[in-house]
Amino acid sequence: MNRAIMKRAVRLLSISFLAFTGLSACAGPLETSPRPMARGAAPVADAVPDVDSATQARFNAWVSGFKSRALANGITEATWRRAMTGVHYNPKVIERDRYQSEFTKSIWDYLDGAVSESRITNGRAMLAKNRRVLERIEAKYGVPKEIVVAVWGMETNYGTTRGSMGVISSLSTLAYDGRRGEFFAKQLIAALKIIQSGDVDAAHMTGSWAGAMGHTQFIPTSYLTYAVDFTGDGRRDIWSNDPTDALASTAAYLARSGWTKGQPWGVEVTLPSGFNYNLSGKGTTRTPAQWAAMGVKAAGGGRVGNYGAASILLPAGAKGPAFMIFGNFKAISRYNNADSYVLGVGHLADRIGGAGPFINDWPRTGKPLSEKQKVELQERLTARGFDTDGTDGKIGANTTKAIVAYQKSAGLPADGYATLELLQTLR
Repeated sequence: MNRAIMKRAVRLLSISFLAFTGLSACAGPLETSPRPMARGAAPVADAVPDVDSATQARFNAWVSGFKSRALANGITEATWRRAMTGVHYNPKVIERDRYQSEFTKSIWDYLDGAVSESRITNGRAMLAKNRRVLERIEAKYGVPKEIVVAVWGMETNYGTTRGSMGVISSLSTLAYDGRRGEFFAKQLIAALKIIQSGDVDAAHMTGSWAGAMGHTQFIPTSYLTYAVDFTGDGRRDIWSNDPTDALASTAAYLARSGWTKGQPWGVEVTLPSGFNYNLSGKGTTRTPAQWAAMGVKAAGGGRVGNYGAASILLPAGAKGPAFMIFGNFKAISRYNNADSYVLGVGHLADRIGGAGPFINDWPRTGKPLSEKQKVELQERLTARGFDTDGTDGKIGANTTKAIVAYQKSAGLPADGYATLELLQTLR
């Protein structure tokens, strides 16, 4: 049977199945996949570095011990055998786990790459190419098509870098030897459940070093909770060249993460002279009218619209651009909690939609703190009673909150920005 006849036969079987179950390809997206579908040849996975026999033996012993947990969570013996045969320890994922650009670059360097001219141009082209399906997705979930395309661009450069690592091996490696072992153990269980459901087999379940999958890089637990079958073909397929299910799943994720229709993620603003920086940060909210009464204006002039409760975010401290952020900023952060990532998605979406660059420029001075200096900053803050909830060398939400608290106590502008000057005041 040639390929065309086989594809036609599969399609006829699909239509018959949908008719039998009372489902229709035009009845809207399915929240779960009722059955597996045939797939083509498995993708070629990245080469794995050689691992010494002792390390591989310890890893194999861990995998054997993990089996009982998998079975206790509903994974069948048959699924375990199919998914775990040939699983190997991959030191490359451990190396990559130690480096994430959202935490190691300055905000301006990060955004220069995230919202580059080529990514804006390509984003506009991908929106035009997929406009009809994106408009259907927006109508169903209330999430703007520009935001969905921006997530797509940020995650995989519009599907061109979806990752080719075997997800099961990556998650097994991270669960065994990673800094967040329990988190990745849960992701491994979820990945096994996805395979068991029939949406994908282990050979086709490829993704990033951290087990993020498909066009918009769903981790397995998020996939199980939010992925949808928008095409109605019986699978929640985020891996294929057709991005429809992945884009719809992203919109579904954001909608269920609290996205408010008609509200921006944020608006660039200009702060008045003498602004009280103690009021900046995500812990303080006011209405746009209240901020306006303090002299906060839209960077382009005028007042910010009444979009609801908002905070003032200073990603580069008092010397950089300021943003009035709304609830949709938090919704995007459910995808990735780094402020730089959320700013990247929001700004890329705005640029795809025709907006211009930020009006106020970044300071672009000084080098970011090294990882060693960030650890020292966290240690010194914690020793002073401003707990950073760990000393991992990454300036996340907890460290920023501690910085603000310290700055307030020391009479400094409480902009939450980690600098060498700040570290020197703690020494």
